[in-house]
This record gives sequence, structure tokens and C-alpha cells, in this order.
Amino acid sequence: MSGSGRQAARRSPGTLGEEPWGGVRPFSIKTKLGALVVIAVLITTGLSLVAVHTQTELRFITVFSMIATLLITQFVAHSLTMPLDEMNTVARSISQGDYTRRVRESRRDELGDLAQTINVMADELEAQDNQRKELVANVSHELRTPIAGLRAVLENIVDGVTEADPETMRTALKQTERLGRLVETLLDLSRLDNGVVPLKARRFEVWPYLSGVLKEANMVASVRAGIASGSGSHTRTDVHLHLDVSPPELTAHADPERIHQVVANLIDNAVKHSPPHGRVSVKARRGPQPESLVLEVLDEGPGIPRSEWHRVFERFNRGAVTRPHGPGSDGGTGLGLAIARWAVDLHGGRIGVAESERGCRIIVTLPGLTSSAG
Repeated sequence: MSGSGRQAARRSPGTLGEEPWGGVRPFSIKTKLGALVVIAVLITTGLSLVAVHTQTELRFITVFSMIATLLITQFVAHSLTMPLDEMNTVARSISQGDYTRRVRESRRDELGDLAQTINVMADELEAQDNQRKELVANVSHELRTPIAGLRAVLENIVDGVTEADPETMRTALKQTERLGRLVETLLDLSRLDNGVVPLKARRFEVWPYLSGVLKEANMVASVRAGIASGSGSHTRTDVHLHLDVSPPELTAHADPERIHQVVANLIDNAVKHSPPHGRVSVKARRGPQPESLVLEVLDEGPGIPRSEWHRVFERFNRGAVTRPHGPGSDGGTGLGLAIARWAVDLHGGRIGVAESERGCRIIVTLPGLTSSAG
């Protein structure tokens, strides 16, 4: 089970001294310490009564009371310190990079909550460590391909195998473009992750804005097709892009540059998955809040299995459909939809896959003035 799966399976720890459903925990540390005091008082009182009735000397009663109290205290202290020692061992392993160790969650007190919190933390650290390793491996793979291609072209020119004619240089340009685009995409993700991309939200008219995005997508695709880019973006010119904005005078409040990233990446993904001479529809509607916006991008491709919906916006995820990419696409880097999700998250909006009779339907909801005002 993955780290996120383990976290979902765990219950959320309740308030200290309480069960998750709000009731008071019957075996909390406070209860145990209180019971220890009560037991010690009862032992001392009981032995004092025995001394009165049997005329036993007080010093013997005092010694017996101390011994009984110390034994009970030792038992309670051991039950409290033993899980702390285990937690300390696990925490030390985590600090040294071993995220596989877990604390047993057999207690129903505050230490049980602490054990659960440590395990959740270990799950998250393990998941992040796995993502980091996967990111390094995938980035290395993605960078190696264009670098190897560019190196082969240049070596052939230097060795005199091929001449530096326009066709050869276009091949070199193709690999350079792919390399540059990947680096630019990774930089965008890094900025988004670190929160250093400020939102410059403003009011804009949706129809002319989206119309410009679609025209730019068509123009860029035509240019890439002319040089057989292979940059991870589509080179399809046979797919028709359709825009539907209702009402035509619709306005929204958001960061146009970031929304451009969202729409451009969604269109690029939809076109790559479209069948020959397919159709990609971009719809815009007014949201529930003032200046909010609901965007929808629908293609006619094979669609996404429901079991894969939660993974669509993960980095380097390229889908698991039988024929994931249409003609003229190399599959991309799997980063476009991740950037779209991060840009939407910056606005406090939502993005996700929705039900569709055909193809893939992705809906983006931007909150407008309500969230942007904060």
C-alpha cells in the first residue's frame, strides 16, 4: 500500500484525551495517573485501618505502604516509558533516512495518538522520498533522450558523416526545443511548489482571451509540425478546436498568465489524445461566485478509466489507456496536467476529470473574487 493509501486507512487522531468520535478516552494517561494516586491513598488508608485494629506499629505500616506504592508506580511508569523508547528508536531511524519503521498502535491513550502521528509522518516522508527518487529518475530519462539526439547530430556533422544542411539543423533544433521545453516546465513546477509565483489577478473578458489561446495553440502546432518538433507537445493540425462561451460577454477574475498555462496544457493534452480529424471543445460558463469561472475541455479520444482519475494530475503520469496518444504525438513528458493542477490550486480552485459519454472531460472551477480577495 502506498503512503497516501496508508494515511487514508488511518483514523485521524482526536483531541488529546478523547476518542475520535468525541467521547472521553477511558484509558488516557490522565486517567491512569489519577487512578495511581487513588490506589496509593486507598492502600495507605487500608493499611492504617489494619494497624488500628491489630495494633501494629506505624513504622511497619509506612514501609508496607511505600513498597506497595512503589511497585504500582513502577508498573505504571514502565507501561508509559516502554512505548516512548520504541518511538525514540523509530524517530531515530527516520532521522537517518529509514522510512520503513513504524510504531505499534496498540494503545488507546495519548501515546497511542502520538504513535499514530509518527506513523503518518513516516508515511508522508516515505511517499515524498519515493516521489523524489521517481522525479530524479524520470527527469534523467527525459533529459537523456534529447541530449543523446542532439549529440548524435553534432557528432555526425563534426565527423563529416552529414553536412550542416537545413534538414540536419532542423533535427538539432528539434532536440534543442524539447530540451528547453522540459527545463522550462521543470522550472515552472519548482516555482509553483515553492510559492514564488505571485498571482496577478485581474478582471478580463473570457471570449477574446480564450479565443486568443486557441489561435495560439493552432499556430504553435503548425510551426511544430513543420519542423517535426518531438518536443513533448502535439504537432496535430487535423484536430478542430471549438470554443463555446456563454454568455458571450462573460468576464472572470483570475491571473490570465496562469490560466493560459492551464488552458494551453489541457488543450495540448486533449489534442494529443484525439482521433484523426477529431474535435476538442473548450467551454466557459459563469460560476456560482462573482467573477468566478467554470472551464470545460472535452475531447473525443479513448477517455480515462475511472480507476486512473486520481492519477491524471500526477507528475510524469502518461496514462494507462490502450492507445494513449494520437498520431503526431510522442506522449509528452507527463508534466502538463501537473502544471495545470498547480496553477488552479494557486487560485484556490478545483480541477478534475468528470463523467463523459465519449472521450475525456476535464472541468476547472475558479473561485473568482471570493478567493482572490484573500
